Amino acid sequence: MTRVRTVLGDVPAGELGVCDAHDHLFIRTPALPGRELDDPADARDRLREFHELGGRTVVQWTPYGMGRRPEDLAALSRQGGTRIVAATGLHRAAHYAPELLGRIMPGLEDLFVSEITDGIGGSGVRAGLIKVAGAFHGVDAHARHTMVAAAGAHHRTGAPIAVHLELGTAATDVLDLLCGELGVEPRRVVLGHLGRFPDAVAQLDVARAGAFLAFDGPSRAHHATDWRLPEQLASLAEAGFGGQVLLGGDTTVPETPGMPYLLRRLRPRLVRSLGDDALEAVLVANPARAFALAAL
Repeated sequence: MTRVRTVLGDVPAGELGVCDAHDHLFIRTPALPGRELDDPADARDRLREFHELGGRTVVQWTPYGMGRRPEDLAALSRQGGTRIVAATGLHRAAHYAPELLGRIMPGLEDLFVSEITDGIGGSGVRAGLIKVAGAFHGVDAHARHTMVAAAGAHHRTGAPIAVHLELGTAATDVLDLLCGELGVEPRRVVLGHLGRFPDAVAQLDVARAGAFLAFDGPSRAHHATDWRLPEQLASLAEAGFGGQVLLGGDTTVPETPGMPYLLRRLRPRLVRSLGDDALEAVLVANPARAFALAAL
């Protein structure tokens, strides 16, 4: 039986239900001062609306050092009935103080493993995925160090690796490192933000490699997201890769429409381009496979 590690414990992967495959209930970064998501009441409201629309699981990609609030994640899941998967991992260097990075980088792999197996801090809440980040059109030294640690932690724990692609770029470079050099199976990698770089050839290349493709962050005026999404997903499905597609709201600042919008507005549009069965797979069956712990 495959299982997914949620903030309340491991559950059978087949019980996730409709899943927002990439979102944030809490996130704080010096890169976005004054635009934090740090209010449990607001998070509760967003989760409740998502649940009322049929959503049953949210995969939160907020990594180490960015205000995850693990105890609140567990309380929100317990109170509202929505399953939540928390992340360990590390974002781009711009999101951290240099002194913090200097302190944690030497033991990064062990930190990731501890948060997956023992819990985040003293909370007892265990992470279920490893979030890392590429650079713009490449993999810089920070990203390489982080991905090497993530690959090592994956091999020790079976936790999937989720990758922030900066503006949707460098997907092939990331797979060359994680899968080609570091031995992670492509089906254990989720590539995020592919809709922000709407290159159909690049999307097909990483789909053929076997990775999961997350289209997340809907309704952002400065990215080619909503208006291209039906066409992009239909093309991938017609090419035989519908089983690797994921959808997420990626709420990063208070004004993001996020997880309720994903089901209230995007779902009806995507039904018209994909059909009910294919969209059901994208929201239910695909995330159940993408976020399951690998057997060790």
